[in-house]
Amino acid sequence: MKQPRWIKPLFYAVVILACLFFILPVVWTVISSLKPESDIQSYPPSWIPAQVTLSNYRTVLEKFPYFTWMANSLIVAVVGTLGILVASTMAAYALARFHFRGRRVLYQSIIVMLLVPMQAYVIPLYLMAGKMDLLNTLQGLILPSVANVTSIFILHAFFRELPMELEEAARIDGAGEFRIFWQIMLPLSGPALSTVTILTFIANWNAFLWPMIAVRQDIMKTLPVAISQYWGAVNQNASFQYGTALAACCMAVLPTLVVYFALQRYFVAGIASSGIKG
Repeated sequence: MKQPRWIKPLFYAVVILACLFFILPVVWTVISSLKPESDIQSYPPSWIPAQVTLSNYRTVLEKFPYFTWMANSLIVAVVGTLGILVASTMAAYALARFHFRGRRVLYQSIIVMLLVPMQAYVIPLYLMAGKMDLLNTLQGLILPSVANVTSIFILHAFFRELPMELEEAARIDGAGEFRIFWQIMLPLSGPALSTVTILTFIANWNAFLWPMIAVRQDIMKTLPVAISQYWGAVNQNASFQYGTALAACCMAVLPTLVVYFALQRYFVAGIASSGIKG
């Protein structure tokens, strides 16, 4: 049955409205971060700033250890993502390509763990980290993130789609299991690995609940926690200021944008091949 002509224009109109719905708050944040505080709180608000200033950014960099917080977040996000890639790739490959007793039960357990929120196990995790002296350390923030069931799910679906003939041909040529995994399967899994890298880096960068609980020292805080706790305050007696908070948020977004644009060409291919469909 032929679709009416008005279906496609309506679809594009809905997509454009949805994009504007998500983009406009981001544009407002960037523009407002370049305004003086008096212009931000003026009524009625204006999109075009009467005066462009970088004072909010200077205040953030001068009054707070912003680069220390950003370095902490980068270490947690980068090292955590690398750990996830190593652990999840090997686990997903073993579950997808090896046949052993209990494999189905193990994989089903991983799927069930996708439904368990962190709030359900944050207390025992805190107690374990305390007994291992991992509180107030970056190691204590990185290690829990390495056990990532979402990445195992994505990579498992990808490895299952690879043809068995590739392994059989490699075994005939005398290749061992590790060589097959390292020289054949990993190079072919670039799109899936890029997808996992983007998702896990953003998740680790934006992690809030566990870093807020596990770290109490100001110098060890990650950027999302530090921004939330020092939201707009230049000092303890300062009044609420939107400009510094918006400037801090704008700078905090930059690393995730760099990672996404660097890997975006693989992202759609990875989603399509990993079984995540709308």
